[in-house]
Parts: sequence; C-alpha cells; structure tokens
Amino acid sequence: MAKEQTFERLEIKYLLNDIQYHALLPELLKIAEKDQYGKSRINNIYFDTPSFRIIRTSLEKPVYKEKLRLRTYGDTSDDTNAFIEIKKKYRGVVYKRRISAEYINAMDYLTSESGRDSIPESQVKEEINEFLNIYTGLHPAMIIGYDRIALAGINDKDFRVTFDTNITWRTTDIDLRKGTDGRQILKPGQHLMEIKIPDAFPLELSRKMSELGIFPVSISKYGRAYTDMIKQMMKSNIKIYDYETINNVAYNKGFIKKGEVAYA
Repeated sequence: MAKEQTFERLEIKYLLNDIQYHALLPELLKIAEKDQYGKSRINNIYFDTPSFRIIRTSLEKPVYKEKLRLRTYGDTSDDTNAFIEIKKKYRGVVYKRRISAEYINAMDYLTSESGRDSIPESQVKEEINEFLNIYTGLHPAMIIGYDRIALAGINDKDFRVTFDTNITWRTTDIDLRKGTDGRQILKPGQHLMEIKIPDAFPLELSRKMSELGIFPVSISKYGRAYTDMIKQMMKSNIKIYDYETINNVAYNKGFIKKGEVAYA
C-alpha cells in the first residue's frame, strides 16, 4: 500500500569546502545525530517535458516553482521502496508531498496511462495526477544521484541537516536499477549542506557558521545539471540563441530522443 508523507519547512543551502566542513561538523554533532539512514546513496529521476520546461522555469527564479521526482535509497531493484515526490517552493518555504510504492509500480504509474491504477488512490496521488496532466509530454528526463550524510536534531527532531557529495547526473539509461553514475556537479572537496527547519534557526549554530564564513547560496542540483548539459552541447562554439543547432547536438550526443528538444 502506498504511504503518504507531507513536509513544510525552510530549506537553506550552503556550499562548504573541506576545511569548513570538518570545522562545522563537531559543532553540529552537539545538537544533532545521524538519522535512520545515516550515510546513504540517494537516487533520483527528475521528470520534465521534452523542452525541459520545468527546470527552465525554475532557473528563472519565480516566486512559485515545482518539481516531480522519483527517489530511492541505496541499490535499487523492482521491489525497492520508492518515493514519488512533488516538491513545491513558494517564497522560500518548501512544501513536499510524497507517496511510496515498489519501484517497478512507481515507474509504471509515472510513465504509462495504463499504469495509473498501480498506485492506490489518495489525496497526494490526485495532486500528482494533476501535475502529470498539466505538463504535456512529461517523461523521465534526468538521473541525479549523491552520497548523503543526514543528521536529525537530538532534542528537536524537526531540525535536520544533510551533507551531499559525489553528486552526479546523466540523461541516458534513465533507470535507477542501473545505478546513478554520471558527470560530477561539484568540484573536488565541496560539500552541499542543507539545513531544514520549520521556523527558528539555532542561534549558536548561526554564530559558528558566520565565524567560518559559511553563508547561504542559491543552488539547485537539477538546475546545475541542466546548465552543465547545455554547456556540454555548446562546446563547439554553439551560440546560445542557435536553438536548432543545440537541439541537433543534443540529439547526436544522446541527451534527447528524436523529436524532442533540449532548448526552445
């Protein structure tokens, strides 16, 4: 049976170097501890239109934006528990709603009309169905995987911190059963930290981060991967406004299928 989960919180991102990471971690461990997953490999399939409308809109930094992804943890097989997630962001507040099902059923549900009955009815499923109907041609567009260390507050379980490294992406073999190898997003020694809080930020932690020169950054894994994809398609002096050439290169390099477009 599919299980529903709902989250509403602030998610603040930071990009740390090795020195900052090793200096901050002991301070964090005074107020937080590893959660049930501890350190794990997180695997995602991001769904988008053939023209990558969803991520292109997101990169324009609108007041409201949304994404749809399928997530698993660790090695993935047909019966691995998978999470279908709608992630919405409005004025800095993140709203995430998700349901879970076996990977094979979740993929069937998201990629075929006939698979819509493979997930039990629920309020979250209705929202996902609406998302699928709004975006014409929605399909598995990109795999993004990363190694994550997750911490949860010792006294405040709503306080969470994650560190992501080895963040990779690819647009071929969109199947989490084949792993998440791909191109790297971060530079060597970088750690992407996300602090997830329902409201107030711990004062002592804020002071320590300021002391270490750790400040918020605007960064999206999917956004960076998409930008990297476009850069890879433009290495042969292709101008950004030459959409037809970009799309031809994208097709020849296997980023998109025949009839799809990467940029429009």
